[in-house]
Amino acid sequence: MMNANPDYQCDVLIVGSGAAGLSLALRLAKQYQVTVLSKAQVNEGSTLYAQGGIAAVFDETDSIESHIEDTLIAGAGLCNREAVSFIASNARHCVQWLIDNGVAFDLDPQAAGDMRYHLTREGGHSHRRILHSADATGHAVETTLVSQALSHPNIRILERTNAVDLILSDKIGLPGPRRVVGAWIWNRNREQVETCRARAVVVATGGAAKVYQYTTNPDIASGDGIAMAWRAGCRVANLEFNQFHPTCLFHPQAQNFLLTEALRGEGAWLLRPDGSRFMPDFDERAELAPRDIVARAIDHEMKRLGVDCMYLDISHQPEEFVRAHFPMIYEKLLTFGFDLTKEPHPDCACRALYLWRRGR
Repeated sequence: MMNANPDYQCDVLIVGSGAAGLSLALRLAKQYQVTVLSKAQVNEGSTLYAQGGIAAVFDETDSIESHIEDTLIAGAGLCNREAVSFIASNARHCVQWLIDNGVAFDLDPQAAGDMRYHLTREGGHSHRRILHSADATGHAVETTLVSQALSHPNIRILERTNAVDLILSDKIGLPGPRRVVGAWIWNRNREQVETCRARAVVVATGGAAKVYQYTTNPDIASGDGIAMAWRAGCRVANLEFNQFHPTCLFHPQAQNFLLTEALRGEGAWLLRPDGSRFMPDFDERAELAPRDIVARAIDHEMKRLGVDCMYLDISHQPEEFVRAHFPMIYEKLLTFGFDLTKEPHPDCACRALYLWRRGR
């Protein structure tokens, strides 16, 4: 039986403090009292580490129909067309909401007159439609949303609090049809189980890529939200579709440092150890093929050649261009002895940077 006096009570409980959870909290807080559970610190999560940007149709030469078709092609016929159409059609509206709430996306310095955003390109897209904040877009989005949420009088954020399970009405003896009435919480600060009663509960916990030994996802992407929802009776589907980013830094001290897809969108090449490109052998879109194709091509070449990594090279682009578009990656790689803008010595196994960690 749930305690008659729960530790926390609210109109809406949101489990998860990433872009999805905080965006919903800010929208609902105009009318409701909202509590947000954050498994770690409030800004820790996949959103914070996202580099490349967000796809939306902002260019007048682009179209929502093109965005939909690109997505369906990249999905190899497995996508739900209705879902794809809904997301692509609402993308600009949602990005504009982020802009209105203070997220500073990069402007195009070459655009004259009206303010225009700089749009980059990523794999699977036929147009430039990626809005970004340099190469730290997720950081800009998450820190902005956190700041807004922390200052909102109707939002309470509980850090270092894990949702253990959803509380179902029939499990605690409440009359009527089964419904979710709150959540059991493990308070890591107090090291005790607590309860939160809510009129509605939203699970916004992200993915489950940490079920794999190697991933660019942070440790908290452990799938417990999916499991809680399933135990409560929600249908789950397509659990085999965990996305893996094709390129990350291959270095013993780098953990799984992501190398944004926007590098390839701005001209970076994928190379074999001998310096030859290989993506044109696998797909006519070369380095701009969708992620699954690029990841499989990298894996294929590593196994075929018996090597630990492939290489990513953007040193053929102007140094000023690279440093302006990828300042965070440039500075990070310098700490490991790599200069993203320089052509390395031919006898040095670091052609711009290592990528792709093998399971060892």
